[in-house]
Amino acid sequence: MTPLEDAAVEDADAEDPDGEDLTVADALAQAVAGVADEALAEWLAELRRDPGPSCAELGVESLRRSSQARAAARPRGPDLARVQDVTIDDVLKGRLYRTNPEPRPLVLFTHGGGFVLGDLNSHDRVCRRLAARCDVAVLAVDYRRAPEFPEPAAVDDAVRAFGWALSHQDELGGDPRLGIALAGDSSGAAIAALAAIRLRDGDGPGASALLLVNPNTDMTLSQPSMDQEGQGWGLDADDMRWFVEQWVPDPSRRADPKVSPLFATLDGLPPTLVATAEHDPLRDEGEEFALGLMTSGVTFEHCRLRGMVHGFMSLDDVSPAAARAGDDVLGRFAGLLPRSSDL
Repeated sequence: MTPLEDAAVEDADAEDPDGEDLTVADALAQAVAGVADEALAEWLAELRRDPGPSCAELGVESLRRSSQARAAARPRGPDLARVQDVTIDDVLKGRLYRTNPEPRPLVLFTHGGGFVLGDLNSHDRVCRRLAARCDVAVLAVDYRRAPEFPEPAAVDDAVRAFGWALSHQDELGGDPRLGIALAGDSSGAAIAALAAIRLRDGDGPGASALLLVNPNTDMTLSQPSMDQEGQGWGLDADDMRWFVEQWVPDPSRRADPKVSPLFATLDGLPPTLVATAEHDPLRDEGEEFALGLMTSGVTFEHCRLRGMVHGFMSLDDVSPAAARAGDDVLGRFAGLLPRSSDL
């Protein structure tokens, strides 16, 4: 594994040599030892000072209102040649991002948010960066969310959007010779992976490439990092368990490969980039998935982001190190995508 970022923050003691209480600076240093930069450290320290109610206590509607408010306050991201809301197959909402009027590889993006949160606005900045950094057309999908629509609704929507995009590549700015890639972060990465598996097993074309950032691949949430990194790093294990309960209400189904791609047969998947973060409770399940790709003979790349946390792709406006890490991941993904020059 080759880290894209290396932490440069040393551990701090709990109190000074005279036994005095921690200063604010000392407390910050202790709280964020191992984080990639000071800006991310300050962001985490603030979360730890006031973590607020759990997701279960807040409930779906309150969480969605907060998510929408954060999206509205976030800077827009790179200007592109064209950003347009579209209707997918007369049913689903989508948003198209184009960097150039000439055909480019097309990437279908499914957003994160614990299967419960997120929409076209929450990841608008991420999609703009994906389009600009990789020089691709991006089609973001506003899939149905839990708990109103538990699994497999989101995967059904991703597969439906992929099929629709296949027959509309010219108007979407894609190059039909290059196919369509899939990308997602967190729960959106789970949806992208499950869609890629279903497309592989179907009668039509499969995905041309796959990008999985901070992927949630194991709905049993039983990997060691869930406990090791599951408190105080931006995504708490208890909140993650609540999210999974909304999407897969029946505990007996959570190890089913139809909802947990970690347990699926991975042979025949397209070239895949898996990006994990050092301080993410989902780290180990993402890395186990990368190991599964390797043992299945799939062309893949895995990188662990040193000093990073879950959701770093959406923290580029908070932390310069997170911005660099995201750019590096997108640059690597650009290298996996088929190009017209390869034909």
